[in-house]
Amino acid sequence: MLTSLKIENVAIIESAAIEFGCGLNVMTGETGAGKSIVIDSINAILGERTSRDLIRTGTDCAKVYAVFEDINDSVKTELSENGIDCDDDVLIMNRIINRDGKNTCRINGVPVTVSMLKSIGKELINIHGQHDNQTLLSPESHITFVDSFAEDSELIERYQSAYSELCKVRNELKNLTTDESSKAQKIDLLTYQIDELEKSDIKVGERDELIARKNLINNSQKVIGYLNEAYNALRNDGAALDCINCAESEISQAAAFLDTMSEASQKITDLKYELEDVAEVVRDALGGLDYDESELDEIEERLDLLYRLSRKYGETEEEMLEYLDNARSELDKISFFDERVKELEHLENELLKKAENLAARLTLTRIEAGESLSRAIRGELEFLDMPNVEFIVNREETELTKSGQDNIEFLISPNAGEEPKPLAKIASGGELSRIMLAIRNVLAGLDSVGTMIFDEIDTGVSGRAAQKIALKLRSVSKGRQVICVTHLAQIASQGDVHLHISKAVKDGKTYTKIKSLLDEERVSEIARIMGGMEITQLQLESAKEMLSAAGN
Repeated sequence: MLTSLKIENVAIIESAAIEFGCGLNVMTGETGAGKSIVIDSINAILGERTSRDLIRTGTDCAKVYAVFEDINDSVKTELSENGIDCDDDVLIMNRIINRDGKNTCRINGVPVTVSMLKSIGKELINIHGQHDNQTLLSPESHITFVDSFAEDSELIERYQSAYSELCKVRNELKNLTTDESSKAQKIDLLTYQIDELEKSDIKVGERDELIARKNLINNSQKVIGYLNEAYNALRNDGAALDCINCAESEISQAAAFLDTMSEASQKITDLKYELEDVAEVVRDALGGLDYDESELDEIEERLDLLYRLSRKYGETEEEMLEYLDNARSELDKISFFDERVKELEHLENELLKKAENLAARLTLTRIEAGESLSRAIRGELEFLDMPNVEFIVNREETELTKSGQDNIEFLISPNAGEEPKPLAKIASGGELSRIMLAIRNVLAGLDSVGTMIFDEIDTGVSGRAAQKIALKLRSVSKGRQVICVTHLAQIASQGDVHLHISKAVKDGKTYTKIKSLLDEERVSEIARIMGGMEITQLQLESAKEMLSAAGN
C-alpha cells in the first residue's frame, strides 16, 4: 500500500508530505485547493504522461516521491528481473520532471525509465476517476470489462495472433489479384531490371577498388619518380646498401676481437637484409606500374555505369545486389501466380477455421462471464440504493474483428418495468458513479493491486445513495487500501484517515497545505461540507453523530 507521498513544486503545491494509512483514506477541501494536484502527482509517480505545466511557476523542476509497503509478489518478481533489490518489502519511487522535458526516475535508488515506473505502478495502484465514468458511455470499451472479469487474456492473445495471420494472407491475396495488364507491366519492368543488374555483374567493393586504381594511374608518373629515387638511394653507387655492407663487414671483423660488438654486428646484419627486402619491394612495384592507355577510359566507363545503377537500385553494391534478389523473388511470385494464389487460398481457409474456432470459444467465455458479471453488478447496485435496476451485458454477433466476433454493450433499466436500453443513453451522472463503483468492486477481487483511488466517485450523488456509496467504500477498504477524493460528508465520515487540503495566498503566491485531521478538526470539516457559509451548532452535532455512527 501507499504509505507516504512527498510533493515539491507541483502546480500550487510548494512542498507537502502526506502520510496515508490502512483502510479508507479520505481527502476533502474547497474546490481548487489542490486535491486534483495530489492525484496528478500520484499519476506522475505511476509513470503516466505529464506536462511541464505541472511545474510550479518560478521553479525549474517538479519532484514526487512515494513509499509503498507490503508490496505483492508480482511486483517483487518484476523488480528482481530488473536488478532492483526489495528485501524489506518497502518500495521507494521518485520522479523529477524538468522544464526541458527530461525526466529522472528511480526505484529504490536505481535509475529507471518512465515506462518502468508505469509497468510497476499498474501493479501498485488503480486510479478511478470521472474519466472512467466516461468510458462507460463508450460501448466499444464494455468488452474490456467483460474480458477482465473472464480472465481470458491468453485466449484473446491466441485469437488475435490467428486473426493477424489471416489478415496478412488476405492482404497478399488482394495484392496478387490485380488486373492482368498491371501484372504484365510489372513482369516487363522486373525482367528489364533483373537483366540490367545481371549484365552489370556487380561485385561488392568494386567501386572502391576502381577509384583506387584510377587515382594510381592518374598519379603514376609521380609514383614512378618516387620509387626510382628510393631505389637509387638503396642500390646505386654510394647508396644505402653499399654503406651498410661496408659497415657490416667492418663491425663483423671488430666483433671477432671485441665481445661488446657482437650484438651490434647482428643488428646491422639484420638491417642489411631488411633493406635488401625493401629494395626488392620497390623494384617489384616499379615493374607493376605498367598499364594500358585505354585502362583509364574503361575505369571511367565502369564507374559511370555503377553510378547510374546506384541512382536506380541502391547507393552501395550491397544494396543493388539486394534489389536484384528482391526483384527475382517478386518475379518468381508473379510467374507462379496461379500456384501462389492456390497456396494462399488454402492457407486462408485454414487460418479462417482456426480464427473462427478461437472466436467461438472466446464468445462462450464472454457469454458465461457476462451473465456472472451482470449478477454480481446487480448485487452491488442493489446495495448502492438501486434495488430495481436491471443490468444486462448484451452480446451481438459480428464479422470477425481484432476483438473476435462479439459486439458487447451494457444495457440498463433503472426502474422496474422499463425496457433495458444502452447505458450511454439513459444513465445519469449519479447512476454512472454507482455503476462504475460496482464494476470496480467486482473486478477488484481479480487482481492483487493493494491500493484503489477514487477521484470524486460521488459525482451526482446525494442523500441515501451517498450513504450507501460511503458504506461500500468502507467495505472495500477492509481488504485493501482505498484513497477517496470526496465532497460528501457521508463518505468523509467513514474514513479511517481524513486529509484536509487547503490553500492560501502569501506574498502574491498561492500555497497549498495538506493536513491530517483529528477529533474536533474533523468534526468542523465535516460540518463545513454539510453546511454553507457559516457552520451552525446543529451541523456540528450532526457531524459528530456521523463520525460516531461510523465508529470514528
